[in-house]
Amino acid sequence: MKGKVLLGMSGGIDSTVSAMLLLEQGYEVVGVTFRTYDSIKESCLAKEKGCCSIESIMEAKYNAERMGFEHHIVDFRETFRRCVIQNFMDEYMAGRTPNPCVLCNSTIKWGEMLQLADQMGCDYIATGHYARIVERNAHIYLRIAADTKKDQTYFLWMLTEKQLKRTLFPLGDLTKDQVREIARSYGYEQLAVKRESQEICFIPNDDYRSFLRANVPDYMERVHAGEYVNAAGEVLGKHEGFVNYTIGQRKGLGIALGHPAYVTHIDASTNRITLGSNEDLYASELHFKPFAMRPLDNSPITAKVRYRSQAVSVKEIDEGRLVFASPVWGVTPGQSVVLYADELVVGGGIIL
Repeated sequence: MKGKVLLGMSGGIDSTVSAMLLLEQGYEVVGVTFRTYDSIKESCLAKEKGCCSIESIMEAKYNAERMGFEHHIVDFRETFRRCVIQNFMDEYMAGRTPNPCVLCNSTIKWGEMLQLADQMGCDYIATGHYARIVERNAHIYLRIAADTKKDQTYFLWMLTEKQLKRTLFPLGDLTKDQVREIARSYGYEQLAVKRESQEICFIPNDDYRSFLRANVPDYMERVHAGEYVNAAGEVLGKHEGFVNYTIGQRKGLGIALGHPAYVTHIDASTNRITLGSNEDLYASELHFKPFAMRPLDNSPITAKVRYRSQAVSVKEIDEGRLVFASPVWGVTPGQSVVLYADELVVGGGIIL
């Protein structure tokens, strides 16, 4: 045996195929599924998403038993609510747009999972994320996955070297199509044809506004109609409350100005939303709260300010201030800026 691995399982194709590969490679596998939130969404059931319902937890258990290794269900609902959901609500109520998956990965999927691995005598933990791990210059780095379209390093940038040293990513060198073929070869056709979703797991029907309204105790006191203004501070009209809008939003503003208008700034303290043109959304620099920077010597650095955006060249980084080589669209407070060099994650932070 190569060692004992605690594998995070969602019931979906990626973690299930990860189990197949680890067993093939000679690892002893123990499966674990975290119960984090009880919200069975119509959209999840329609798309058969693998991480958002009690049914998927039981499917993970069934797949583990089918492959012949033990599986555990661990209730982390209280920890998840305290760490991830509370932060999500706090950030939105402060006028920022959070990325809960980044925090969940570092605090729940790795923080809690490594403690559980120690309790179970496991040498490693593993997940079905699309990412790779390499050692260079005596440091451990995340590396972009072979399937760049599925690469998930953007969501994993907060992982520490200590965490990465005990982590395995069985899918890092594979494409999604190859993963589907492996599932088929093992007789898991139903997993191979499942559709995927990018929705937040604890937001029913992808409606964060309704979620905030139902879960923030003083929501009605803090969220109410306010003013749209332009960059000069001139009042343009009324909006329905600052939490209902995000940077770069164009549709659903409920105001006609005779030309396209975009949300360019959100001020929760004054309940004012600034509208401007698409050009106003381009920024030459940003400020961020940095985390564990590990730059490579003389390697040019690029940055991503959102998951689906292209990495862009960085001209200068200095104590939480980042200057782009050319202006970048849609820099959003609360989101992550992730720094890359030579396909490796060399740092990141929360955009301020």
